[in-house]
Amino acid sequence: MSDLSDLGPLVRPASLHESVAARLRALIFDRGLAPGTLIDELALAHEWGISRTPLREALKVLASEGLVQPQPRRGCVVAEISEDDARQLFPVMALLEGRCAFEAARNASDAELVELEGLHAQLEHHAAIGDTDGYYRANHLFHTRVQALAHNPWLSRATDQLRVFMRLLRGRQLNLPGRMDVSIGEHRALIAALLARDAKAAQREMHDHLMAQLEALEALRATEAMGHAPKVVRKAVKPRSRR
Repeated sequence: MSDLSDLGPLVRPASLHESVAARLRALIFDRGLAPGTLIDELALAHEWGISRTPLREALKVLASEGLVQPQPRRGCVVAEISEDDARQLFPVMALLEGRCAFEAARNASDAELVELEGLHAQLEHHAAIGDTDGYYRANHLFHTRVQALAHNPWLSRATDQLRVFMRLLRGRQLNLPGRMDVSIGEHRALIAALLARDAKAAQREMHDHLMAQLEALEALRATEAMGHAPKVVRKAVKPRSRR
């Protein structure tokens, strides 16, 4: 873990706990604090050179967001996404992100779609060299950008609230052998539909992409539970031709 020096000057008292909350989020999303981890308030406060008061205020913020869970007489632990949680979460995200893709295909400017194509190129690069961590990060940027290009603040608000919990999984499904190759195929179909401004196809491809993530996650968990090496995913996804 690092200190808070890169967060800039802390002028207002309220800004300290906000900065601490931002750092805690980053640690959680980057697995510096893994799901189920008990947060050691004393250690963090000492390491970051702060009192426990702003840290506790920051933890209250994260608890309200669902990222940490208070435990009686223990403190806070980082939230975990169970199998049941995932089965309920992914279909809802598939609906929301599918709608984001639908509206992005209709509402994004030509320049914005060119920019999105550039983000897809980053995905292609990471997939080509087998960089799972880089692929995950680029994938997060791509999905959040599609959401922004829908230009629908109400849709974005709802999607943002649930994307937080998706990030707790940190792309675990990409650890299933062969999944990244399949995922990039799904993305090729998606970007082709977006560039063609085929809103219905974009919605379908995004929806199916999210549900395929759930399928891969469940396959990974099943093989891990049996103590076997995950089976290689071999399903191929062909990109749709542009109109």
